[in-house]
Amino acid sequence: MRITKEKKQENHDRIVAIAAEMFRERGFDGVGVADLMKVAGLTHGGFYNHFASKEALIAEAATKGFVETSERYADYAVGDVIDAYISRPHRDARGQGCPAAALSGEAARLPDDTRAVFGEGIAGLFAALEQGLAGRPDARAHAISLLAQAVGAVVLSRACPDGSSLADEILDTCRADCHAALERRA
Repeated sequence: MRITKEKKQENHDRIVAIAAEMFRERGFDGVGVADLMKVAGLTHGGFYNHFASKEALIAEAATKGFVETSERYADYAVGDVIDAYISRPHRDARGQGCPAAALSGEAARLPDDTRAVFGEGIAGLFAALEQGLAGRPDARAHAISLLAQAVGAVVLSRACPDGSSLADEILDTCRADCHAALERRA
């Protein structure tokens, strides 16, 4: 039985959405095609009707994750982005969090064309922060510094045991430092 183009697109979008969450939660190597397709309610063999390879899916899922992140913070002031990003809720919601914090270490080992997707996503995050800092001197450099510290804070906090006081201390210290940097460069 053949499916309609609309149903095929719906299935494709569902696979990408599920993969975007599962990759952020478990990492690229922690998600097999068979497991992913089972969660999507589709057959393992159907994967290749949608994607040429797992790397092609990784690229689409990463793009989706970066779009979700950009949309989540679109109406926030820069200080509010810092508070929401460098937080325990973001740290603990790996599957819904920013792909930069969840997957950058793994993305560094991917082929260049897949890494390019991460580069574009990260550049988009810089651009959004830079826009929020418009009118300030060195807005671009400041945006890069803030995002690098925010991502690093989440990554380091996630590396600590969940109940660890160090995990919270990293978030609290970096969040305060980012706010101080905003004040200094105002």
